[in-house]
Amino acid sequence: MTQILGHNFIGGQRAAAGTIIVKSVDASTGEHLPYSFHQATFEEVDRAALAAAGAYPVYRSLSAAKRAEFLDAIADELDALGDDFVALVCRETALPAARIQGERGRTSGQMRLFANLLRRGDFYGARIDQALPERKPLPRPDLRQYRIGLGPVAVFGASNFPLAFSTAGGDTASALAAGCPVVVKAHSGHMATAELVAEAIIRAADKTGMPAGVFNMIYGGGVGGALVKHPAIQAVGFTGSLKGGRALCDMAATRPQPIPVFAEMSSINPVIVLPQALEVRAETIARDLTASVVQGCGQFCTNPGLVIGLRSPQFSAFVQQVAGLMGDQPAQTMLNAGTLSSYGQGLQKLLAHPDIEHLAGSAQQGNQAQPQLFKADVSLLINGDEVLQEEVFGPTTVVVEVADQAQLSAALNGLHGQLTATIIGESADFVQFGELTALLEQKVGRILLNGFPTGVEVCDSMVHGGPYPATSDARGTSVGTLAIDRFLRPVCFQNYPDSLLPDALKNANPLRIQRLVDGQPSREVL
Repeated sequence: MTQILGHNFIGGQRAAAGTIIVKSVDASTGEHLPYSFHQATFEEVDRAALAAAGAYPVYRSLSAAKRAEFLDAIADELDALGDDFVALVCRETALPAARIQGERGRTSGQMRLFANLLRRGDFYGARIDQALPERKPLPRPDLRQYRIGLGPVAVFGASNFPLAFSTAGGDTASALAAGCPVVVKAHSGHMATAELVAEAIIRAADKTGMPAGVFNMIYGGGVGGALVKHPAIQAVGFTGSLKGGRALCDMAATRPQPIPVFAEMSSINPVIVLPQALEVRAETIARDLTASVVQGCGQFCTNPGLVIGLRSPQFSAFVQQVAGLMGDQPAQTMLNAGTLSSYGQGLQKLLAHPDIEHLAGSAQQGNQAQPQLFKADVSLLINGDEVLQEEVFGPTTVVVEVADQAQLSAALNGLHGQLTATIIGESADFVQFGELTALLEQKVGRILLNGFPTGVEVCDSMVHGGPYPATSDARGTSVGTLAIDRFLRPVCFQNYPDSLLPDALKNANPLRIQRLVDGQPSREVL
């Protein structure tokens, strides 16, 4: 493992003009690790943003194949990070080695996924309307459209996925694929991890001849706002709390030149358990639900924080089963002290509410999170009570019982936007409750049948987004190849000779791309 310097990454160089901030911390013991990090100064934030801006004209003009080579090289460097790296990530996050090894594979895998997208060429979204010189009463000019990268992107690392949603995570991968240099704000919870991943990216950039400034990273508190407000930054990717994401959105909106913020922020991911499913397999559902709630100490943005069922003796027995299972779950160490504190505050709000009953779970004590189960009155959902809408980030879920099918629809209509919703049912349930899919389409980005949402496949079809407050922009996703759309914008060329057109729009384009010719899709080798 290379030496950890704790210096910022700016324009291909290391910078340490600022003071030393707190050391990295062992998440399980609270012990300070022997790594110190330098707070980025505002001058260094400026230099990082300008380095990205300087790299943009060169980087965006590279062929898609050349950018794909860069992403593949990053993936190779990530895969080469060995057991000592895994051990360090485990110490900073209290996550088990198997989880980190799997997340490393997911992180390198999504780099290769975007590399393959670049080689396919369909991300250009090429559209061609050929000239119609004989059209009456007016001729039509030759019009051709494709998409280019917005410009430098600020990326904020997430706490709960130190690899897949952080330094080399999905926001970085999709921005780089789009032709956008990045400036990463390293998460304070795993700064040493961030440095080693950043070093891997720099090695890949050097090996593939990328421009200096294609990747930059800064450390420290209070620098995120300066980064978002910097005029060189053209978009923001963020995964974190609703409070933090909303603050960045507001900053970006009040700039002299407003920019988009693609923030994933808050979700309680309802699970709807239908009657026939309980008749057939209540015990299995209870066991699988409990496992999903406590998996990874509940530190997933897709953690099922709400369980809804129709009032019946079977549902009451099911809730008792879940309560028994939750009560038997051991306490777990959370990512850091701040996360544990926020979890405790969320539990206090639920415990203090007069219409919410505590069903299972030991009282919080020490430095570990105790799994908890609550039951809330359905009126809280129907009337939009904010306590029930707020995500409690940790191993906790809330049960809501509805009287009938009409009240179920009313409760779901009261929900805010979510990343996911799950329907647990049998064939007869899907016929009887056929309206649920159309209703949930308006509320979430991903609907699951007979599965649990803790697990996000990285592929073309995945949507990891949803209506506010799940995300700041429901039109995008932070997982899957569609994530590249967030950092692209369309450009149209009118009456350009073939020799002056971008390669993706030329008549003899060698890429296999999806084109719309006179409004009709045409997939062909051009």
